[in-house]
Amino acid sequence: MKGAFKPNDRLKIRDLAERLGTSVTPVRDAILRLVQDQALVLRSPRDIRVPMLTRAAYLEIRDIRVNLEGLAAARAAEKATPAQIEQLEALLTRNEEAMAVGNTPLATELNQIFHFKLAEIADMPVLGDILRRLWLQMGPLIADVYGGAGRMMIDHHYPLMDAIRRHDAPAAAIAIQADILLASGPILERIDAAASARVPEALAS
Repeated sequence: MKGAFKPNDRLKIRDLAERLGTSVTPVRDAILRLVQDQALVLRSPRDIRVPMLTRAAYLEIRDIRVNLEGLAAARAAEKATPAQIEQLEALLTRNEEAMAVGNTPLATELNQIFHFKLAEIADMPVLGDILRRLWLQMGPLIADVYGGAGRMMIDHHYPLMDAIRRHDAPAAAIAIQADILLASGPILERIDAAASARVPEALAS
């Protein structure tokens, strides 16, 4: 979800165990759980990869997010306390700062935290769990395009914040939905480019 791994990255259990300071058994167990959540693909015991979503799979996840995150944003606008609004503003400020200095990994992580914070403020833990599973599948792809997508990845967070400050639930839902739909442009371009690259490889083999 934080973008440490990109689509098509190959993961090695032993390397991950060393990186995490643990044995291979818990890493293997975690990988199997992530495979069940469709966040990883187990091609063989020695070939574990972060998948590149197909266009159809991404569009399905996007449409689900539009509805669920719209609901979370609307409920968050109704419930947000001054302290919670300050937390969202601080995340947005830190995201801007990270983008300004070219720290794409941190900006990507802060964007993910911002989105999840809406479900937390909305006090909708079941919805939050569903979003977490969707972001496990989609996070690497968002991270892959975040740096090159520029302002479109963050611009709609400002009208969202305006709506939350006014406790305007419909406006908050519209703002987060526009954010998700606008960001889908560069994401779909990345998916299409990957699909195009696979065609010559398939023909060559």
